[in-house]
This record gives sequence, C-alpha cells and structure tokens, in this order.
Amino acid sequence: MEKSGTPRVAIIGGGISGLAAAKELRWLEPVLFEATDSIGGVWRHCCFRSTRLQTPRPDYEFSDYQWADRNDPAFPTHTEILEYLHGYATHFDLWRFIKVETKVVEIRFVGHGGTKTGFTDLWGEEGRPIADGPAWEVGVVTPRSNTVQWCKFEFVVMCIGKYGDIPNMPTFPRGKGPETFLGKVMHSLDYCMLDDEAAKSLMKGKKVVIIGYKKSAIDLAVECAEANHGTYELPTASDEISVALKRQHQCGRNTWGDGQPCTMVIRTLHWTVPSYSISGLPFFLFFSTRLSQFLHERPNQGLFRSLACHLLSPLRRGVSRFIESYLTWKLPLEKYGLKPTHPFVEDYASCQMAILPENFFAEADEGRIAFKRSSRWCFWESGVVLDDGTKLEADVVLLATGFDGKQKLKSVLPEPFRGLIVDSSGVMPLYRGTIHPLIPHMAFLGYVESVSNLHTSELRCKWLGRLLRGHFKLPGTEAMFRQTGAEIEVMKRTTRFYRRHCISTFSINHSDDMCEEMGWSSWRKRSWLAELFTAYNNQDYKDDESQ
Repeated sequence: MEKSGTPRVAIIGGGISGLAAAKELRWLEPVLFEATDSIGGVWRHCCFRSTRLQTPRPDYEFSDYQWADRNDPAFPTHTEILEYLHGYATHFDLWRFIKVETKVVEIRFVGHGGTKTGFTDLWGEEGRPIADGPAWEVGVVTPRSNTVQWCKFEFVVMCIGKYGDIPNMPTFPRGKGPETFLGKVMHSLDYCMLDDEAAKSLMKGKKVVIIGYKKSAIDLAVECAEANHGTYELPTASDEISVALKRQHQCGRNTWGDGQPCTMVIRTLHWTVPSYSISGLPFFLFFSTRLSQFLHERPNQGLFRSLACHLLSPLRRGVSRFIESYLTWKLPLEKYGLKPTHPFVEDYASCQMAILPENFFAEADEGRIAFKRSSRWCFWESGVVLDDGTKLEADVVLLATGFDGKQKLKSVLPEPFRGLIVDSSGVMPLYRGTIHPLIPHMAFLGYVESVSNLHTSELRCKWLGRLLRGHFKLPGTEAMFRQTGAEIEVMKRTTRFYRRHCISTFSINHSDDMCEEMGWSSWRKRSWLAELFTAYNNQDYKDDESQ
C-alpha cells in the first residue's frame, strides 16, 4: 500500500464516483475500499429487476469510454450498466487499486492535532490539498478478520454516495408504528436484496401498500403488478357478465383470481415523464443547451444577467407550462389525481423528475395499481391508516422512503467534522461540489446531482485530479463559502424542494467555472451554433490535451 515518495490516497466507495476518481488519480496509486463483494454502488445493491437508467446512453457514459451500443434508443438495464462499469475498470486497469469486501468503519483525523480551525491552519501552508504527512487514519474490517486495521493517508476521497446502506425510516406516534402491524414491513433497500423468486412470492396474491411516489416506489409498483399478472383474466361467460365484471375491475374491485392491486400512498406529487422527448422534441432542447439555460438564474450572475432573467421569466414559465400541458395530455394524470400543482421546472431544478416505466399507467388502467393521497399515515394491525381516517388493508407494506445519506457520512467521519456535514439550509456546502472548506485533505464526490450524475461526478474527478497535481489553488474559506451559499440561494429561489444539491438548471455554468479553474476553455463546442443549440454531455469534457 505504501510507496516511497508518493502521497497515499484512499478512495472510499466503488460506485461510479469511486471508479472515476481511481482513474483520474491513478498516478497516485490510490487504494479504493469497497465494502461489498463487487463494484457498482447503487447499480449493484439498490436496484430492482425492472430498474433502468433514466437517461439515454450517450448522456451516461465516461468521456473516454463509450458504450459499445451507444446508439441503442432503449434505456439500459442495471445489469447492462454493471457490465459497462466492469468494462471501464478493466480498460483502465483499475482493479489493481480496488479492495473489495473491505469496509471502512471509522476515520480519524490526525493532521495538525485536529484542534485548529481555519482553512490555512487545517489544510497546511497556503491551503495545499495533499498534506505533508498522514492526515487521516482509515479503519477497515474484512470478512477474514473482525479486527479493525488502520491505514494512514495524506488525502481521502469520500465516494460512499447518498443512496443505499441507511434507509430513511419514518417515525410514528406510540402504538401506531410497524410493531402494531400483523403483516410484513420492508424498506425498498431490503427488497433489493431478495432474489427474483422471493420478490415475486412476497407480492403475488398479496395486498401490497407502497409508501412513496418517486422512482423506487414507481418501479416497485410495476413489479408488484407484474407479479400478479395472470390473475386478472376476464371470464369467458356471457357478454353481459363480462361487461359487469370488467366495470368492477376498472373500479378497483377485484372479484376473481388471487391477484390484488397494489396501492401507492402518495404524500407529495412530482412530475413524471414517459420518455426523453416532449411533443416530439428532444428533452435536452428545453434544459440542457447553453441557450435554454440562459433563461435560468445562475450563481453570481451580475446585474445584466439578473435583469435578463427577470425579463425572460415569462418565457421560462411558458416552457414549463408547455411541458406540463403535454404531460397532462399524454398521461392520465388528472384521471388518477396525480397532476402536481407546482411547476414542472421545480421538479427539474431539484432533480426530482422520474422517467416512467412504459407499462406503469397500463397496469393502473388494468386495475393492478391504485393511488391514495395522504400527507400523513400510520399503521393499524391489518394495514395502513391515512390522514382522513381511511384504512387500507395490507399483507405487505413496502417503504420507498429513500435513504439517509447524511447519516451515512456521519457514521464514519469523526468529530468535529461530523457536525459540519450540512449547514442551516440542510445542504452540504461543497465548493465545486467537491471540497468542504472546513474538512481538510478530503474530497466528496457524488453529492451534487444533475440530470446525469455520471457526467457530474466525472468532471469533478478531473477537477480534483488537477487540483492535487497543483495546476491551480483553492480560494480561501470565505470565498468557497460565498460560492456554495450563492448556489444554495439560487436553488431556494428556483424550487421549493431545494434540500438537495441539484445544479440541473445551471449545470453548464457550473462546468464553465470548473473548466476555467483547470485552465480549459469553458466553451467546448466547435461552433457558435453548436454552443447555443446542442446539449452538453461528457464527450464535450474530454481532456483538452486529448482533443
């Protein structure tokens, strides 16, 4: 692990961000700790059988490693994504850095005594990113030994992500929690661990209630409906009887077979889209070109840009309303009471937009998926009670309530850094989505979101690699906090769902700033027309020396 003259760098987590970091920092011979038996992160351990990527292949690929079938219009399955990631690791010879089944259980800060505050004190003279000596001790355990082994490093890259490991569990009044329920309660994380037969057996012929309405909940509902296929066939009796039964079926009353509709309990509605086009127009035209993002506010934009944003606000609202009108026409949102009251752009700006499986509303039309709105809910012995007193009978309750990514970080970081994970806004203040100004000799990757998280992570890995090579220096603590604060303020003014670091509406500007710090040209296209009207993706951010 130790190499004379070379600073030791640890990468924690073998998902997309960890692999990209290993590739960009391979000149430092990093050690990548992966807790499980394989790389892949959420694509390996938090996916269902029906889970697919939510972006087209060209928008979800590394800049120097393309999909073999990148022109395939179908969104890849999680299995295809894992194969792609394994190919990436093999192509760049990353396996020599990876230690699987090596779980990081604790991190200790040992640099500078761990008692001083202030950027230059903690990061060393002039804020050098790599410490002059060991700054962190990383404690790991393996299946072969429960004894914690300690390794010292000059720099640590945290890539454990926000999803998986620690489920976000709702709390309930005394006597109204899952201990009251006589059926089975399971978080989506635990469901991921089931094999195909166990998952199907859990749902088939059962009354299933799914809590949530984001991507995991939607995928669970489809899998539940598919598990009950074949139990809703209409009888071949007289036409009159068949019509009567079909009417009962369409009203959600199951009068035949052992199949049961699953019920989604929805607290907050979000906009969903059926594909990556709107009224035949590519989705990127609305949000992913330089011209389209000119309509939206960006951090530190100055007086002229602020005035332009104000004058262009009717056009910005018009784009959102056009998309809302199309989705309301295309999807049966009003039929099922699923049309949100907030603008579409608020979901896009908070990275809450979900791509629907093709058969989602088809299953609902067949009566296999039902919907209930409720701002609060709790358990009773036979199911779930909604805020209006409605009681839903259930054999199984599946909680698609997300994950506690902040607690995941706090579980390994020591004090006093554990208390710095989030600020008063609830967002982790990361300069360029990578550096916390008050946590020295450490980077965080995978905590800023956009339409394509792979693109977001890879560019930050390139930026980090050049920072560690000394190509540029970080600004001071106050300057970094001003930048992160400006980004958070933009998110607050753009969407009510700002408590996640999402840069979707100003992602190109965010990338421009990083390119300028790296000494790259910020305008990456070959012509002005391309700059204005074509989407930015990872292929635009190949290393300048390789272009």
